[in-house]
Amino acid sequence: MALLPGNPIQQRVRDLISEHREAGWDKAWQENVTPWDAGQPQPALRQLVESKILDLPTSGRALIPGCGRGYDAMLIATNLGLDTLAVDISPTAVAAAKAAVEGSNLPSSVKVTIELDDFFALASSAPKQFDLVYDYTFFVAILPSQRDDWGRTMSSIVKPGGYLITLVFPIDPPQEVGPPFYVRPEHYVGPLGAGWEKVYDEAPEVSLGSHAGRERMIVWKRLL
Repeated sequence: MALLPGNPIQQRVRDLISEHREAGWDKAWQENVTPWDAGQPQPALRQLVESKILDLPTSGRALIPGCGRGYDAMLIATNLGLDTLAVDISPTAVAAAKAAVEGSNLPSSVKVTIELDDFFALASSAPKQFDLVYDYTFFVAILPSQRDDWGRTMSSIVKPGGYLITLVFPIDPPQEVGPPFYVRPEHYVGPLGAGWEKVYDEAPEVSLGSHAGRERMIVWKRLL
């Protein structure tokens, strides 16, 4: 969510979530109040994937929770060749993502599936099924009280040797309100627990204009 404190659009998102809880995300999409929708893949993700600085998997499955319109899912599927599942709890977002994929003229070899699903349910329905998971703003969209469940789910669904890419954003002054909720890179460590190795931790060289200086790319490798 590329917004500064006090922004009325951000406040509208918070009001919708406060009033409707999880259903508020679909309300936001219905009202076209989607400040997280950049209209393109995140430049920091593109830089990481195209730099080949890490030996990211080029076969298997990828997951993008809270996928929005699916830009990052299409980037991962196209550049890494992974069979990519993108999920969201908003039916309106899922419909928008399906339309975006259908309108992108992806080669037939590029596999992107968009589904209406709850990330946390995947711990039981898709254990150890993913070679790569990408989290951008999903971690800060859920309640801080859900972060331990986030970590347990990640540990359940990522295969040993698989990767978790976390684009940490927005790194702003502490605040009690959200979403997006207050985050620091170290906030991921506790929820993930043992069994992960941090293999990359850098400030992106390229960011969207409003993201500059407010994000960090951290990649984890599953050991167990």
